Amino acid sequence: MTETKQNILGTAPIGQLLLKFSIPTTLTLMVNTLYNIVDQIFIGHATGISGVAATNVTFPIGIIAAALALMIGDGCSANISLSLGRREQEEADKVFANAVVLLFLAGFLLAGLGLLFTEPLVIFCGASPAVLAESVKYMSITLLGQPFAMFNMAFTAIIRADGNPKYMMRSMMIGAILNVILDPIFIFYFNWGIQGAALATIIGQIVSGIMALAYLPQYEHFHLKKENLPLKGRVVGNIFKLGFPSLCTQTASAATQIVMNNLMRKYGAMTIYGSEIAISCYGLMMKLYQISHAMFVGLASGASPIHGFNFGAKQYDRVKQTIKTAAKASIIISVIWFLIFQFGGGFLASLFVENEPLYQEFAVHCFRLYMAGFFVFGLPNVTSSFFQAIGSPKKALVVSLSRQVFFLIPLALLLSSRFGLDGALGAAPVSDVLTFLLALVLLVKELQSWKKKGMIS
Repeated sequence: MTETKQNILGTAPIGQLLLKFSIPTTLTLMVNTLYNIVDQIFIGHATGISGVAATNVTFPIGIIAAALALMIGDGCSANISLSLGRREQEEADKVFANAVVLLFLAGFLLAGLGLLFTEPLVIFCGASPAVLAESVKYMSITLLGQPFAMFNMAFTAIIRADGNPKYMMRSMMIGAILNVILDPIFIFYFNWGIQGAALATIIGQIVSGIMALAYLPQYEHFHLKKENLPLKGRVVGNIFKLGFPSLCTQTASAATQIVMNNLMRKYGAMTIYGSEIAISCYGLMMKLYQISHAMFVGLASGASPIHGFNFGAKQYDRVKQTIKTAAKASIIISVIWFLIFQFGGGFLASLFVENEPLYQEFAVHCFRLYMAGFFVFGLPNVTSSFFQAIGSPKKALVVSLSRQVFFLIPLALLLSSRFGLDGALGAAPVSDVLTFLLALVLLVKELQSWKKKGMIS
């Protein structure tokens, strides 16, 4: 049974495989973003702009948790796919066991350190004095659910490598449904406000996390063995090596959010909108952006085991076909979301805060300017995943870091000093275009080198 399932990666039509692996992963990630979005909608209607701003300030901590989880999960998944493609069953089992141990250590360490330094963290993330107390309340509770949220994210990648992406989709949906049900009860009925939203979130995360852990005995193609649990330097190094681009991508996202929060606070105060409107609008835009980003991550993650297995099995033409199909799909998705952001920003913003003309005005402007280059956003995501899956972490890292670290953060700091709020927001489309060009050049050169070596036709 194991061999038959794994052979699907090497024999089934590429389009069919991409749908099989990408759609459940995409839906899983999109459902996961509902935790924050549903909280934002209820909090916005219950507490207004200040509550939205307070929760947005805590968002980078969730991104850091995702960074650690995806480093372990994606690194484990990539190594397992390569090992199974080479028929190295024992190595796959060792990678899996070490990844599980690393995940537990990272989850509880992050929660513990976060609880010790909650107030300094929210100040560092851009909290203004007006929202500091609410930000601390929200983060203090949500940190308790972060280990379980990390189990969800990491096991999504690992279970996908086992060939069962639908399982995590179900567990995420159960958690999201719980969150949606409990949010209005805790926020409005019990009148717990922002703390009620945080409590609803972690209950959903804990339930989904427990379901992820419950799958441990059910893996078919690799197994959790007691003798493989002690951490081995070589195995951990391999996980970190192929998972490092995911860590850097997410950490760069957190750094970008922190920098932009502080720029919104600083330069927003110099405009008619003020700091709270600027922070809350930018934050809600980033939450909605996560829905679109989930599609790109799902597409890239769905392609990853196909790349890894076929590269390990030396079926290079199938790898080429996979990246070409994924690249075309990423461009189509990018254009669709570009149109949504350009023409639907006002409507999307009104879902969170009503009857605030200045808020609505800035939200429309924010969406249109920041997302002006989104039509080319998707290609770097699938390109980075491609390099990661074939065991080229340096190239994956360059693509992963280029948008936020090489382009967006420096440009935002430079342009905002000259053009204020618009300079900070306008750095994004410039960065999107530059990153697209970089990814395209690296991808074309890689495939050309394969052709010269006779690896592909």
